Amino acid sequence: MSSLPVPSDIEIARHAHMRPMHEIADALQIPHDDIIPFGRNKSKVSLDLVDRTKSAVKGKLILVTAISPTPAGEGKTTTTIGLGDALNRIGKRSTICLREPSLGPCFGMKGGAAGGGYSQVVPMEDINLHFTGDFHAITSAHNLLAALIDNHLHHGNALDIDPARIVWKRALDMNDRALRQIITGVGAPSNGVTREAGFDITVASEVMAIFCLTESISELRDRLGRMIVAYSRGKKPITAGDLNAQGAMTVLLREALQPNLVQTLENNPAFVHGGPFANIAHGCNSVIATKLAMRLSEFTVTEAGFGADLGAEKFLNIKCRQAGLQPAAVVLVATVRALKMHGGVKKKDLATPHPAAVQRGLVNLEKHLENLHAFGLPVVVAINHFLGDAEEELLEIESRCRDLGVKAIRCHHWAQGSAGAVDLAHEVVAMTSQPHSAFDFLYPAELPLWEKIRCVAQKIYGATDISAAPAIRTKLRELEQAGLGHLPVCMAKTQYSFSTDPTRMGRPLDFEVPIRDVKVSAGAGFVVVLTGEIMTMPGLPASPAAEQIDLDSDGNIVGLF
Repeated sequence: MSSLPVPSDIEIARHAHMRPMHEIADALQIPHDDIIPFGRNKSKVSLDLVDRTKSAVKGKLILVTAISPTPAGEGKTTTTIGLGDALNRIGKRSTICLREPSLGPCFGMKGGAAGGGYSQVVPMEDINLHFTGDFHAITSAHNLLAALIDNHLHHGNALDIDPARIVWKRALDMNDRALRQIITGVGAPSNGVTREAGFDITVASEVMAIFCLTESISELRDRLGRMIVAYSRGKKPITAGDLNAQGAMTVLLREALQPNLVQTLENNPAFVHGGPFANIAHGCNSVIATKLAMRLSEFTVTEAGFGADLGAEKFLNIKCRQAGLQPAAVVLVATVRALKMHGGVKKKDLATPHPAAVQRGLVNLEKHLENLHAFGLPVVVAINHFLGDAEEELLEIESRCRDLGVKAIRCHHWAQGSAGAVDLAHEVVAMTSQPHSAFDFLYPAELPLWEKIRCVAQKIYGATDISAAPAIRTKLRELEQAGLGHLPVCMAKTQYSFSTDPTRMGRPLDFEVPIRDVKVSAGAGFVVVLTGEIMTMPGLPASPAAEQIDLDSDGNIVGLF
């Protein structure tokens, strides 16, 4: 007897019964005057509501993170949505906070970021494509600043900017390796100053980082003005404020800063706002949306990108430090399939049960648990269940977690929606009802920048040490002399390994972390540390998803998940 075909994510999303947005707002007691319709099934929420609720008591914040990602998938976003729906199912007013997807991965290899199966946010197609235009606004603001820099050079260069020391690139929300390094101003003198330049993907832009860390229009303007875009011939930093760019940039970002409100398949509220990558940026949704959700809900469930060594580390050391947040609990997502890959099984062989490989791969989960416990946070492991997971493989995970003093809960939210994550929801409620050890950051603000980098590399990645050319050490000293030594570090590193070598899965040992470059994001409030071969402008794979995406004869999108 053949089984029925499993519907795709997009097929499930298209059959969703979406409620009017005012009903979604009612669940959070948001006045209708504060809902700004953006089409039929998505809205923005006014900044007036943000201001009016600032003194409200905050609910509990739940962070969802994962083991090191693999091509087999872990389902962190899906688990975030499933848990949020399950908390609502058991009577706890809960809101989900997610990042907006970037077009680069949607048309590349990774795919979208709206969840999957019966744990999705909708309208899925809109969210994964242009959505409310926030990314376009951020891209435009970023490139306005780039245009003003070149315009300043063309019209006399009163600030004495050294064209060889311009650190502000242009941005594009697409994977395009050909734009990593370019020459601008080629041709006639009227085309501007000829110089080397380049592009970053929009999610790596400091404007994106500021957008996600700011809490008001005035703070946004101030942070934008502090961004260092170049250095003078005398090595003096030149800021966006020196170019009088922050006002116009703020105008472009004013409406985008309003949080986006959508719904899950089960008609529960979700804020989807901001979207920095966690391998090259800080990987969290906006502070403004997170705090608003916490003021309106008993539980706010949010995610941090990629594995806990990247997204969770930055969520805790950067976002929580700047915004004064503290998670009540952490959910660490793992799958049998991913653990088998960490244990040495090839993707093509994942359908074959292999408990020994799961056992070998559990060292990856174990290291992530150690790291999260080092912050003083209670953790539960969510086993994101896939069809075909063998019972003996699941028992391996549960047994190891018991030995480590952590609960592992099987979750079926992809196939069952909230009903499949009820056990996880009950465990989260129980965990957050008990006192636990105090949350603390990985390093103090006064620690020198080099030691902060070493601290992350050794304590989070398990490296023996870090290494860098003398010029990098000099850059760090100059940042400290400029009064920026108190900033946290934002590590740019491959997501596939604790090391900087993406092929070293599991829990690699005996490795150094090579520091390729450092740059300050003075407006965002951190120092970006580029390690290994990580790029801030990704490329497309050999067979990009864009080749399969199209419209059918009825105008429906096909090939999008």
